[in-house]
Amino acid sequence: MDARTKGRFLFAVGLLCGFYWPASVTSKGAPAGQADTLPSAQGTLPHFIQEPEDAYIVKSNPIKLRCRATPALQIFFKCNGEWVHQNEHTSQEYKDLNTGLKVREVMINVSRQQVEDFHGPEDYWCLCVAWSHLGTSKSRKATVRIAYLRKNFEQDPQGKEVPINGMIVLHCRPPEGVPAAEVEWLKNDELVSSLTDDKMDTRADSGLIINEARLSDSGNYTCLASNIVAKRRSATAPVIVYVNGGWSLWTEWSACNVPCGRGIQKRSRTCTNPAPLNGGAFCEGMSKEQETLSCSLCLPDMESSIDVALYSGLGAGIVAVVILVVAVMLYRKNHSDYGVDVIDSSALTGGFQSFNFKTTRQGNPLLLNSSMPPDMTVGRTYSTPLCFHDGADKELFDPLPDIKVKVQSSFMVSLGVAERAEFHAKAPSESYPQDLSCDFCSTVDKRKKGPTGLNGPLSCSREQLRTSGMFGHVGGRLVVPNTGVSLLVPHGAVAENMSWEMCMVINQGEASAQTLEGCEILLGPEVTYGPSGLDLFCPVAMTVAHCAEVDAENWNIQLKRKTQDGKWEEVMSVEEESTSCYCLMDSSSCHLLLDQPGSYALVGEPLTQAAVKRLKLAVFGSVEAGALNYSLRVYCVDDTPHAFQGVVAAETSRGGQLLEEPKTLPFRANTFSLQVSIQDVPQFLWSIKPFTTCQEFSFPQVWCSNQQPLHCAFQLERYSPAAAQLSCKISVRQVKGHEQILQVYTAVAEGEKEPVPFFMQTDCTVTSQTGPKAFKIPLSIRQRICATFDTANAKGKDWQLLAQKLHLDRNLGYFAKQRSPSAVILSLWEARHQDSADLDSLASALEEIGKIHSKSSPKDPDEADPDLNHIEACGLYGTAKPAAVPEGEDCTPEYTG
Repeated sequence: MDARTKGRFLFAVGLLCGFYWPASVTSKGAPAGQADTLPSAQGTLPHFIQEPEDAYIVKSNPIKLRCRATPALQIFFKCNGEWVHQNEHTSQEYKDLNTGLKVREVMINVSRQQVEDFHGPEDYWCLCVAWSHLGTSKSRKATVRIAYLRKNFEQDPQGKEVPINGMIVLHCRPPEGVPAAEVEWLKNDELVSSLTDDKMDTRADSGLIINEARLSDSGNYTCLASNIVAKRRSATAPVIVYVNGGWSLWTEWSACNVPCGRGIQKRSRTCTNPAPLNGGAFCEGMSKEQETLSCSLCLPDMESSIDVALYSGLGAGIVAVVILVVAVMLYRKNHSDYGVDVIDSSALTGGFQSFNFKTTRQGNPLLLNSSMPPDMTVGRTYSTPLCFHDGADKELFDPLPDIKVKVQSSFMVSLGVAERAEFHAKAPSESYPQDLSCDFCSTVDKRKKGPTGLNGPLSCSREQLRTSGMFGHVGGRLVVPNTGVSLLVPHGAVAENMSWEMCMVINQGEASAQTLEGCEILLGPEVTYGPSGLDLFCPVAMTVAHCAEVDAENWNIQLKRKTQDGKWEEVMSVEEESTSCYCLMDSSSCHLLLDQPGSYALVGEPLTQAAVKRLKLAVFGSVEAGALNYSLRVYCVDDTPHAFQGVVAAETSRGGQLLEEPKTLPFRANTFSLQVSIQDVPQFLWSIKPFTTCQEFSFPQVWCSNQQPLHCAFQLERYSPAAAQLSCKISVRQVKGHEQILQVYTAVAEGEKEPVPFFMQTDCTVTSQTGPKAFKIPLSIRQRICATFDTANAKGKDWQLLAQKLHLDRNLGYFAKQRSPSAVILSLWEARHQDSADLDSLASALEEIGKIHSKSSPKDPDEADPDLNHIEACGLYGTAKPAAVPEGEDCTPEYTG
């Protein structure tokens, strides 16, 4: 069938189907009345000049679909596989002025109802079919969809506080819509355009990035989403660009304040370089400094000098004797006639305002909250704010043993917690201690059986924190849950065909720090691992949490080991190199490589007032005896998971609820005390015991707590059972230091409030893992890394380069003495990254080493290192065998667990 015959056949089919009206068609197939006036291109198929386009129905307005073709005897629409009736078509013909050819144009309307009634597997669609003498042509499919834009954003932008020159990233996911919404950003209701500000960048995922934040970038940002239907505004995200304060230069030293002899010079600086803005942090450190120095030599008359010295000595002796006699008389009188209702830490440190409590010998002498109201007429004077270092422990009144102070740092003399010379002194029986040295802290504080109590002893019996497991040649890991303490036993540390029952114990006894010298304090728990006869081929990696803000200029941090006679001996200083062990300090953990089992502790001695240890603050609450009484208990404890365990044990036995997630407070070695106060208590709903709204811990109590919790309490009483909620703030601040706010909002009735979990870890019960499942690096990859880097070669890929790329390149002498330096380096890397399953840092290091070798190779710079290629291909990104692995090589670990 030739083309002409085919065209006539299709045209005849069209006539039979009713698409064409015979009366309107000439014998040549052209519409009547136009065959002679509008020429058409004979012998060609129809060509579409305009095809139907995708369209969206907005609200209830129908849309028009349009087709134009030449040459075309007829054009009809077909929608969803069905022909559209001729009566629904609107057509016209006209002459193209450029070509002189006849052009046919056809239109149809599509309504919202038609689209909604269609339930096909795809969107509603239409196309055009055009006829000519030679045949038919089809246009593209055009889809018709109902347009909409939902109201709620899938993700609203969140407010941020960023430092100046920092990066601001705001995320926004617009509401679902058809067509998809376009996103623009508003700042303070004005349109933000990245075209006029090169610091701003609008991301493809609708986010907004400001690369270097300026003060002028502060404002309220809104995400604006729009399409042909509507516009939607997101919630407003406030952005604050703040400036942290910076110190100016020190002024010149002032003139000496005395003409001769020892005097004082002063200098100062201001926090104006720059000044803090928009809530930025104030400068840390002191704004004023002074030193004691010899201004000039005084030359007095020798005879008068002797007289002055003689009379001064006699006068001082007489005054000392009088003070001693008066003190003894007052002490005996007080302890023979009176008991006390109050134990106040400010009796050691001084306080703020004075008040009286009537003294009595009846009842518990250590309870503040007596059932009888205080008689303000007769009593002894104490100073507020009140705080109780050990309100339940009567040992505070026992005779103190010999106090021995050995000076380790001249700085601590200025703190008031050490003396300039070594001395022995027997404290008077049943007296408040006057010496605030660290030895006093270890003598008194360490005798506590649990946290410091305010309203009687708390049940805080703590089970021995101990874990154990059987370990063989394949190695494994020991973990003491929720303590930040773990032990990694590397593969090959235990001989083949051998196994050891290894254990790890956290010392819960009261003598952990009693034998520390001078002003040393525990920065983490005392940990023992064993057994004592353990024989290992390579060191184990122990991880211990600590509470120090690590800074070599402010701290002298040492690792110590307990000897057989119970004394501590120094193993190494963390800032010095050693071949006996390795110590890596992270911000909150210390990672140790140890060859010998035993008891170890991390201790620190402050060198300057800028030394900081972190405190964890927590507030618990419970309903006390009587439905109207409620107790808030505030704990201050060294910021280690193990130390917080003591608080958890005490509150669990007491039925307390954690009312706010614990917060961290930097506590500086500046000799100033720690104050705890309650604020914003609803006055018409609740009452609080008099003179207890502000309580205080002395500096030695906090600084020398040595992993033992400090505790104070606030007793509240509601006026009516109808007061079902309690809201207030707990302020914990160090005088001339940092402050932290604990927000309390809780239901008073028991069971109405979901308690805040003590520990946030999802898995805090696993104590022992053995074999490959205990390690991040597959064994076969570990072996290949060791084989590649343990031996120095011409390529330079020795273990020192591996240590450098993993940021473990200090104290290299320790690695050098190991049988396999690379294996020990990888063990340390495993211990450091045990909380994250991310192998990217190791893979990146190996990739970088490979690139370095490729660039340095003179023969073929494009040739990749086969060893590193295999390591990267095999296991750091999975154990599946990649195509790049040579035939016969295997990436599967030797052990599968």
